[in-house]
Amino acid sequence: MMPIVYASPNEENVIKKVGGNPEVKRHLEDLGLTPGAKAVLISKMSGNVIVKVKESRVAISEEMARKVMV
Repeated sequence: MMPIVYASPNEENVIKKVGGNPEVKRHLEDLGLTPGAKAVLISKMSGNVIVKVKESRVAISEEMARKVMV
């Protein structure tokens, strides 16, 4: 298990766990980053990460992306 920021770009991963305080966790889950969902790291640039999840692209900070374990 590793944070999604270390995943290979364009490789499909399954989210195993979402960490962080309850507020951060709820925000990430509202964006579709939930355990069991398939996620693809699209790009990592300037401290931001773009993740494709459930046919949508979501931009989050690298700090938040480190809480999404695949």
